[in-house]
Amino acid sequence: MKPNIHPNYRPVLFHDTAADVYFLIGSTAETDRTHQHTDGNTYPYVALDVSSASHPVYTGQQRKTTSEGRVAGFNKRFAGFTTKT
Repeated sequence: MKPNIHPNYRPVLFHDTAADVYFLIGSTAETDRTHQHTDGNTYPYVALDVSSASHPVYTGQQRKTTSEGRVAGFNKRFAGFTTKT
């Protein structure tokens, strides 16, 4: 491998601010911030808006949509308005 061309791989503390959960993962993410983890060590710190701890797909809170077609939805909505001749 060529020297001095690879990013610095190190443990980084990620914080999911929506769920208030911390993840200590090896990463090459660049940050100037640091934070002290529960193990007493200080790590580079990256704040996240969404992670697997708060994303609806992973938490099981995803809304289910009906796969009803547009024509079927129209017919269901206006079924009572038919005229008899």
